[in-house]
Amino acid sequence: MEITRQEFKSYKLSEINEIIGGILSQNENDIEIKRLSPPKSADENTLALALSEEEIANLAQTKARAAVVPLGVSLENIITIEVERPRLAMMKLLHLFTIPVDAPTGIHESAVIHPEAVLGKNVSVGPNVVIGRGTIIGDNTKLVANVYIGKFVEIGTNCLFYPGVNIGDNAIIGNNVIIHHGTSIAADGFSFVTERPDSVETARQQGKVEGDFSQQKIFKIPSLGSVTISDDVEIGANACIDKGTVENTFIGKGTKIDNLVMIGHNCKVGENCLIVSQVGISGSVEIGDRVVLAGQVGIADHVNIGSDSIVMAQSGVSKSFPEKSIVMGAPAVYRKEFVKQIKALKDASKFIAEFKQLKKELEEFKKGFEGLQ
Repeated sequence: MEITRQEFKSYKLSEINEIIGGILSQNENDIEIKRLSPPKSADENTLALALSEEEIANLAQTKARAAVVPLGVSLENIITIEVERPRLAMMKLLHLFTIPVDAPTGIHESAVIHPEAVLGKNVSVGPNVVIGRGTIIGDNTKLVANVYIGKFVEIGTNCLFYPGVNIGDNAIIGNNVIIHHGTSIAADGFSFVTERPDSVETARQQGKVEGDFSQQKIFKIPSLGSVTISDDVEIGANACIDKGTVENTFIGKGTKIDNLVMIGHNCKVGENCLIVSQVGISGSVEIGDRVVLAGQVGIADHVNIGSDSIVMAQSGVSKSFPEKSIVMGAPAVYRKEFVKQIKALKDASKFIAEFKQLKKELEEFKKGFEGLQ
């Protein structure tokens, strides 16, 4: 049996131009486009993506007959589609050529579905999927292989859960939600207490660790809440969003969460936020709308970050910031303050070098003076 390892879609160049809203340099001999690629690896049926100065220069070596270029780039040796926002055009093109995941409508024979679960129309349930008691799954939702859904979960319409996704009990998930491989939603929160103040509490109160903690025992605080994920959210691979202690942890509409992100119990994340890979958010943090958390940001518990703020990569946020803040550093401060700190360090290095030179000259002068006595 012959196996086809690559699927193709094809479009006329004029069709593509209408979809991305560009300016086509010529409409003669309408080319059939079967794939997208950078100029160097393109062939005659490829639409070359020349969206940067480097890739525009590479068009001189391409075999492609057509290319997408930024507005104002005029070339004679190739048909061009000029676009005002290249990255937006690229997004539309990639959606156009995307091959959907294999998830046929129906229930695989190896799936385990509780008789009290309710499935909507055209739902796809893949191999080894488990769906718990009282769970409701909306129309056109796709659960690919090895997905686990706990009891009394509500899942909306047109969702897509990739292999290995785990959804804990009582979670509420909206419409058009995409969750990637291996992600955990609604595991217990990391929440514990000791009978007497522990070393951390003592350090906070007294500024030092003092006392005997050898008999200390740690008790688990149960998580009675769950997780609510609003419409149009996308969550990357191996991310974790923990249950709330009493109320649900909440993720707002349209927010996009990257791979390997950790969101702790009781957090409230606003709408249309971007949370980049390896961000760690402690418990009871509140994040406004349209906030950007860059890679490897860490946020302490009970911190508030206002809407439209940007937290730059590897920042350690230990206090709250109002809306439209741009912060960086560890501990995080306003960007202007951080720049002042860096400048001060550079100035300090200069002053230290000058001091060492003056000290050397002073010692030489002192030796010379002692020689005269």
